[in-house]
Formats: sequence, C-alpha cells, structure tokens
Amino acid sequence: MFSRRIFHTAKAGLVLMLLCALVQSMVWATDTANHVQIGLENAPPLVVLDQGKVRGELRNGVLEFRGIPYGDDVSGNRRWTRAQPAPGWEGILDASTFQPACAQAARYGITESSTNENCLHLNISRPWVPGEILTNTVPRPVLIWIHGGSFVGGSAALYRLDRLVREMDAVVVSINYRLGVLGFMPHPGFDTQHNGGYALEDQRLAMRWVKNNIAAFGGDPDNITLAGESAGGASVCMHLLAPEQTQDLFHKAIIQSAACSFALRSVNEQNAFGRAVGETVGCTDPDNAVACMRQIPAEKLIEAGDKVAGSDLMAFAPVFGTETLPRQGLNSLQQGQFVRVPVLYGGTRDEMRLWVGYAAQAGQSVTTENYAEALQAVYGDNAALIEKQYPPDEQGSPAATLGSVMSDFRPDNGINHCQFIDTAYTLAHHVPVYFMDFADRNAPVLGVSMPASPDPGFELGAVHSSELNYFFPHFSNNSRLDAPDLQPASHSMSELMISSWARFIRSGIPQADALPNWELFSSRGQAMRFSPDQIDTFSPAKEYRCDFWRNLYPTAFSDL
Repeated sequence: MFSRRIFHTAKAGLVLMLLCALVQSMVWATDTANHVQIGLENAPPLVVLDQGKVRGELRNGVLEFRGIPYGDDVSGNRRWTRAQPAPGWEGILDASTFQPACAQAARYGITESSTNENCLHLNISRPWVPGEILTNTVPRPVLIWIHGGSFVGGSAALYRLDRLVREMDAVVVSINYRLGVLGFMPHPGFDTQHNGGYALEDQRLAMRWVKNNIAAFGGDPDNITLAGESAGGASVCMHLLAPEQTQDLFHKAIIQSAACSFALRSVNEQNAFGRAVGETVGCTDPDNAVACMRQIPAEKLIEAGDKVAGSDLMAFAPVFGTETLPRQGLNSLQQGQFVRVPVLYGGTRDEMRLWVGYAAQAGQSVTTENYAEALQAVYGDNAALIEKQYPPDEQGSPAATLGSVMSDFRPDNGINHCQFIDTAYTLAHHVPVYFMDFADRNAPVLGVSMPASPDPGFELGAVHSSELNYFFPHFSNNSRLDAPDLQPASHSMSELMISSWARFIRSGIPQADALPNWELFSSRGQAMRFSPDQIDTFSPAKEYRCDFWRNLYPTAFSDL
C-alpha cells in the first residue's frame, strides 16, 4: 500500500512537471515592472514603450524590430521643419518589416529610388537568448549606425545588423533620416535656427529616442557608441562638433571615411543653392517660395537639386552657422569645442578609386596622355608639382594612380586620408583616439559599390565603402543584399575588425586578441592596418605623404 502511494504520487508529480513545462513553452514570460514581454523559445517578442506595444521577429539568430517610428511625418506642410517625436499607436505595432527609404533618386546604376517622405523610422537588433527577459539581464552596449550615401541616398534597411549583434553581443540600431534637398539643403525662407540641418536634427531626434527607450530592449543608455561611414561618418562628425546639442547622447564614436576637419560652407553661402533649386521648379517669388516648393512632388525637387548641384560632390554636405552646427569643423576641433568621447577613426586605402571607376564606366578613362589634364581639373596650378610627386604609372596605371592621389588629399572633398589623419591628431589633443586603415585590395567592388560591368580596366583595390561587407553581410548598396561571400582570409580579417569594434564599444580601447599592440594615435601616429595577408601597425601620415599635402594646402589643415 505504501509503495503504491509512492508510485501514484511520483506519477502525479511527473504529470504536473510535464504539464508545467508544456504551459511554460506556450505562454509569455512577463516583466511587468519594466514593461517588457518576451516570448519563450520561438514566440515573437513584445516590448511595451510609451508610444505603444511593438512586436519584432526572430531572424538570423537575433531579435529584430524593424520600422519603429521615432519621428512624425515630415511631408507636405511639414517639409523643411524640425521633426517632432512620433505619436503613439493603438494595438501592437508589427515590427517585422522595414519601412521604405527616405525620398531619393537612383544613382550610379546601382542604388534604388524612393518617393517616400514619411520615413523617420529606426531598426533595433539584439542577441536572442531563449527565455531571457530583456530588461532582467546585464545591459548590453549600444551601437547606433548612421548610413552613408553622399547625403542624398542610402537607407538603414540596406545593412544587416545580425552579424554585429551576434559577434559583438550588443544592441545595434540603424536609422533613416531625410536626404538631399529635403534634409540638407538650406534656403533663405527656412527657419534660421536649423536651416540646412533638418537631417542632422532627424538623427538627433533618433539619438534621443534611443537614449530614452533602449533599456526596454536590453541596451545600456549610458554606453552608446555613435558610428557611421561616408556621409554617415560625416554626420557623426557633425554631432561631435555640436556639444551644445548632443552632449550625453553618446559616449564613444566610430568614424569611417569622413574628415571632421573638412571646410564646410556657411549657411549664408549655401542659401543661394536652395534659392536656385526653388527657381528651377518654378518657385521664384521670395515671399512664397517655401510654400510653393512644399507643393512640388519630391521627385521633381530631387531632380532640380541634382541639376543645380552638377558635378559638385559636396553640394549637400552639412552647413555651419546655425544652432544645428554653430561652427566650422576645423575651428571647433582646434578650440576643443566638441563632445569629449573616445574615437575610433579610419578609412579605406584606395577611397577615391571608386569615383575614377565610375568615370571609366561612363567612358572617361584616365590614360598616360590625359593624366596631367585630370590632375589639373582637381588641383589647378598645383597639378605639375603633384604629377612630379605621383608619376602616372606609380600605382600600375594612370587611373589607379589618380585614384590614390585623390585618396591621399583633394581640396574639394572630405574623403581623403590626410584630413582624416589631421582630424585624428587634433581630436587626440583632448580625447583617446585610435586609427584604423582598411586595406583589403581583394574586397568585392564590382556589383557591390559600382555596377558589375563594364570593367573599369584598372585595379580598384580597397575603394570607398568596400569595408561595409566586412561588418554587414552581403551589403550591395540596394535591397537585393546580394554581394558575394567574403573569401576565407577576408572573412577571418573581418572577424578581427568586428572584435576590435566590440572591445571599443565596451571599453573605448579596440585592442582585440590576436592583434599587434594598438597604440593611441597621439603617441607616435601609428595606426592599425587590416589586410588579409598582414595585420600590423604603420604610419599613415608618412605613407599618404601628408607633409607634402600640408605644405601645398596649409589652410586645409590644423595649426596644432
């Protein structure tokens, strides 16, 4: 009798345990104190924000929340106004899909167009640990990624965040912001406080949203790294240079392929550009120009902006002289008027060969015969001195050499090594700075950074944006995300690059295991070069001949 009772009691206990396990696998675990619900096993997660409830999706081994609005609609009468926080919503916001990119034209035969203006959304990805309550774990470091695209294109949706999330064990956020004529163009009829800076204000609104809400996703609001490449890197510069507006919104910065010291144009100077765009679309009455332009379809404005800009690569670069950006970049740096945070700075070895490749694909090849003429077009009276310093076949072909010359320095573009280096030196007088150089000359370029054909006919190398595949899988500058897999040696190198970023966002020091000693840039000007055949330190100022360029263009550099 006694043993039978034990048997029945044990059987009942087993049934109860199985029933509890079954119920646990089907129900939600809830952290009501922190307003967070997360599904166990494969149930979709639910996060409760002040705006409302939002449900993401498990994808590629991480939790993804796509298309969360951080800013209100900025179309129609709200064009060229400072964005307001997005309103709340009823029910549960389905955050399983991206929202459309901000309005832009297709460019370079590879990017995609959009006419969408209600585009102020962000995306959040974080590690997936079955059964984990997001806010009951140790908060993870946060990385905010600002996409590039020459200030006129791009989208957060083009960047897969899952690899960074998994390998860095971090919460990663990507954001959309207004572009081109709708985001960066000044006009005398816009408000003087933020004229020409609406896109930067979008980004700051997103940064404040992250600061206020990221804890609900398991992120640490007191450990946020702001990062970007090209126009995204320049945007990080603009936020560094405006401490009155951005202090405490981020705690570290990663800048790829953008010179914070590049000479920007003033808002007063660029007002003429905006006026010309308005006149091109028929809005000629100064008293009614802005109201008139608000009635013009976005694609017509974008077309007019491109027409007025012509070949000026910096036509839509940020302007200074407003509350958004009070000072010229070089002045802010030299005076120490910037957000004091650790900085990881860098670029790609062959940045400007990309644009030489674009020209070659358009039938404008560089040859021994026209090399001097090509230099003259960029450097004017200094062309002869530069040709003596960089003979046309120095890099194997006149086209490759021209690309390397412009990568080292060009006065009309902030994408050049020597101004990267000058910015890093100037920052290093006040904050810890580390410098990195991406040098994989086997990086995928054709069909990724530029159309697959025709072949431009020279070695492209590690061109501008070619490092993006090493952080964001299959990045291809469009929604196809069809760039080829990295070669094994390149993939191994990318793991070390990501490991360096992971160390940096945690500690402010990018010294990863298996890397040589990575010194502060201020000590001896040493940088870390990432190449599949050798990862080692080198002197970028010496390799990129910055003394030569400083002597030729002294006003483009700091006097520290």
